[in-house]
Amino acid sequence: MGLSDILSDPAIKAQVVADCASLIDGQVASKGGFGGMALKTTYGVVKGMNSGYIPGAIERMLPEVVTSLNPLWAEGEQAGDPVAYLTQHQVRAADVILGVTDRRIAKTDNGLVRSSYTKLRQSVIGDVESAVPGLAKIFGRYSVVAS
Repeated sequence: MGLSDILSDPAIKAQVVADCASLIDGQVASKGGFGGMALKTTYGVVKGMNSGYIPGAIERMLPEVVTSLNPLWAEGEQAGDPVAYLTQHQVRAADVILGVTDRRIAKTDNGLVRSSYTKLRQSVIGDVESAVPGLAKIFGRYSVVAS
């Protein structure tokens, strides 16, 4: 059983998507300062285009993110606690997630999303890293590990 198994049940996948959207909303809301204001503005513009855009983007990206993180998750299972392992290796996990995002953004026809991402890409590396523990908990909640 791998991490990808959490996506095999449509109801669980929908809950993972909702939890990831909440995680992102919380991460963005917690940002302060000028950089935080820019991120909140850009995020608001993207969400304003379509209220379902963020959950839809998560749903579209989730299979590739999960597949890409599966080797790290498997290392964590071998170590005895994949949630803790992913958290301890949050820089590696963030690199994997951003690699998926970079590949997907390169293919998008949505110029607003592409330009917004390009402007914020370097500044969000730390944000993605700090979100990994929350993501690991979400995955742990729905994986066999949680049973």
